[in-house]
Amino acid sequence: RSMSLNGASVCNGLALHKAPSHCRRSARSGTPAGCPRLKTFAVSCKRNETTTESKAPQKLLSATLGAAVALSLSAASPAHARLEGVNNPDLLPAEYTNVIDVADFLTPGEETRVASKIEALEKDTGFKLRVLCQNYPNTPGLAIRDYWGVDDDSVVFVADPNFGNILNFNIGQNIDLQVPPNFWTRLSGKFGTKKYWTENGTDTAIVNTVSAIESCLREPVGVGQCREIRGLLE
Repeated sequence: RSMSLNGASVCNGLALHKAPSHCRRSARSGTPAGCPRLKTFAVSCKRNETTTESKAPQKLLSATLGAAVALSLSAASPAHARLEGVNNPDLLPAEYTNVIDVADFLTPGEETRVASKIEALEKDTGFKLRVLCQNYPNTPGLAIRDYWGVDDDSVVFVADPNFGNILNFNIGQNIDLQVPPNFWTRLSGKFGTKKYWTENGTDTAIVNTVSAIESCLREPVGVGQCREIRGLLE
């Protein structure tokens, strides 16, 4: 479901702020003067509805993720308007990790390999990929915001099958400027559909998604960037 939000596209209640062309190639050096500040990105858009802008710039996750992980303080997604937010720090691991699997979608070996891939990505590029596997409402919710220190260099990937497409993303501003916006749409369409994860498994969908994001974030900015979406288990 899509709406107009003061020049941004809203998909399933999520604001997609499209940076002008002169802003898109300056991710690592900061945002040029006059460029918009990102907050959220989503997939599966249609057009021709309108709404007003949500309240505060610090709303780091989308309304669908607000339903999924309860980080958004904005109006709820039209598709999930009655789902209440969650803030449950008791579900956070005692030891810091970049992968939180409260739904047991991943095997211990898969979780270790995903965490290692994410750690290497951050060391090499500075980009922080974080993964939360959950079955709403069983989620730490708001608590992950401070736990992970979500910022402009972060991608929060929430895997939750309760919303049909298992892939939900929050894209930090610097990453939004670097990665072509259709990458997230194509990624969701390839590994996130219900048909895909029911036939191949939620763990396969998650592992392949992390691999595709990692490969994309390592590519230099330019023509053809992130064109190929390929998972580790394909």
